[in-house]
Amino acid sequence: MKILAVTACPVGIAHTYMAAENLQKAGKTLGVDIKVETQGSIGVENALTDQDIAEADGIIIAADKEVSKDRFAGKRVIVTGVQDGIRKPEELIKQIQNGEVPVYKPELASAGGAKKSGSKENPIYKHLMNGVSYMVPFIVVGGLLIAIALTLGGEQTPGGIKIPDGSFWKQVESLGGTAFMFMVPILAGFIAVSIADRPGLVPGMIGGYIAANGSFYGSEAGAGFIGGIIAGFLAGYVALGIKKIKVPKAVQPVMPIIFIPILSSVIVGLLFIYVIGNPVASVFEGLTTWLAGMQGGSSIVLAMILGAMIAVDMGGPFNKVAFLFGSAMIGEGNYEIMGPIAVAICIPPIGLGLATFINKRKFSQTERDAGKASFTMGLFGITEGAIPFAAQDPLRVIPSIVVGSMVGSVIAMLAGVGDRVAHGGPIVAVLGAVDHVVMFFVAVIVGVIVTAIMVTALKKNVEGAAVPAATGVGPVIGAATPRNETVTVKVEEGATNNAEIQKLTDITSIELIDTDLAGNTRDDVIDELIAKFDAVGILSSKQEYKQAILNREGESSTGLGMNIAIPHGKSNAVKRPAVAFGIKRDGVDWNSLDGTDAKLIFMIAVPEKAAGDAHLKILQMLSRKLMDDQFREQLVKVTSKEEAYRLLETIQ
Repeated sequence: MKILAVTACPVGIAHTYMAAENLQKAGKTLGVDIKVETQGSIGVENALTDQDIAEADGIIIAADKEVSKDRFAGKRVIVTGVQDGIRKPEELIKQIQNGEVPVYKPELASAGGAKKSGSKENPIYKHLMNGVSYMVPFIVVGGLLIAIALTLGGEQTPGGIKIPDGSFWKQVESLGGTAFMFMVPILAGFIAVSIADRPGLVPGMIGGYIAANGSFYGSEAGAGFIGGIIAGFLAGYVALGIKKIKVPKAVQPVMPIIFIPILSSVIVGLLFIYVIGNPVASVFEGLTTWLAGMQGGSSIVLAMILGAMIAVDMGGPFNKVAFLFGSAMIGEGNYEIMGPIAVAICIPPIGLGLATFINKRKFSQTERDAGKASFTMGLFGITEGAIPFAAQDPLRVIPSIVVGSMVGSVIAMLAGVGDRVAHGGPIVAVLGAVDHVVMFFVAVIVGVIVTAIMVTALKKNVEGAAVPAATGVGPVIGAATPRNETVTVKVEEGATNNAEIQKLTDITSIELIDTDLAGNTRDDVIDELIAKFDAVGILSSKQEYKQAILNREGESSTGLGMNIAIPHGKSNAVKRPAVAFGIKRDGVDWNSLDGTDAKLIFMIAVPEKAAGDAHLKILQMLSRKLMDDQFREQLVKVTSKEEAYRLLETIQ
């Protein structure tokens, strides 16, 4: 079977590639040939060819922006959000394998279209983010051109920095202003495209242009980005409604290029001129005036809200809504909303990176490596650098980054920090896009320090558990111990006369292996493996040890991804260190970080007083070997306890 996929997110940085990698990993796990096209911020990569599409058994579109489906006509197509590509790649592939996906027929496509294949995303959010993804480059280009022109060609005057008329840099500034002029029409046009495909583009852009130019309906300011959003949705659904009208076959070929654009443009344009424009413009003018005049407590509250929204989901819906709000204010000449947002954007990744530098005992080697990447991503305003840490330990990491971003955002708001570009991080300050640049860095530094101090105060010293890799594409199991080092630990209470453990089979046996677990839930499987321990006399109390296991699961899931779970518990109910191993052929939901079901389950039991050594060393033994894809595949395919035991003998 051959499956194709397309991944895309509104900004086109992290989530696009996270979804692509997880789909490729899932395809390899399921034995499926899969090719993934990424539509990221640098354009289309690994593009699907006509031959690829012709040979494909199905297509997965995991995107939070509109991806054209016309080339997939006649194929089975799943359309879902990019998060499903990250969290549920195997489920998507299995839908195609099982034939549970409808064939995409353009002539039958509607507002839901191929989404009936199982997408649970919010369509309004997807349409809005499609418009935002096309709008952002215009704001970035416009803002940077204006910032560069002011930095290199500006002159100090009593009224501030001005660029002399007729100069070269005045022309550069004009180019930046032209880019801003396209912001609202592009937003509206591509919202409409997301709803009605290409027939929605013309009415959407015309409606957006009318929304941005109040002269059509007697307003000085226009309806701004709010009007653009309304125009985009109105144009999209009007065009979609006209598309559904049954017409003679002779007329069908010209419907998308003549009748739909003309009729929908007239309807949207006249509605905006005579009905919608003026009321929306009044609301928008009031909002802009209110924001521009915010002082004292009200501005602090706004900054706290924006900072929290940016940090709480690190590139998700809350982050995007706050980002859109700040971007829209740039178009209205209010840069002091984007300033606090630009500060908040970089604090989570830089703060977590700094934490790994200043308190290494709280982080494993792999986490420290992830911290370097996170720190670098923060410098370039990529909040997603914090995702691996938040996924591993959300209860400690998310509050830390939210508080840090709120503090930085408030400082920036009080200091009047402005940002003329729809982006964040020190990079925008270096390029000259920030007003009050010193206070920008003060706000960032304070927010970063708050995050770093909070997260190191909340985290416990590392015990060798698996941690997220630097890419943020799900966990990579690893440990700090060199690959060829022999791991040894004394066995407590001596069933083996205090012999040193040099390989996993020193603390497991055939009696502790089950190659066909029956449980259908995580807790069922936990009970089965605990029963193995109890049957061979490892435990003095099953209930006490199970509570230790569940307490550990409550801190964060031990489902590490790649179909692996390593539940572990430290308890006085454990007489000596031991490992039980089970295989769940069809997998069990373990709330794994990459969304895959657990098929290989290793349960570790250690006495409380041996936890400092035994727990760590057993995890290290498992971690190194389970990095090997081939070993995991061999382990899944074993048919007997004896065969499994022989493979486990190689873990040392």
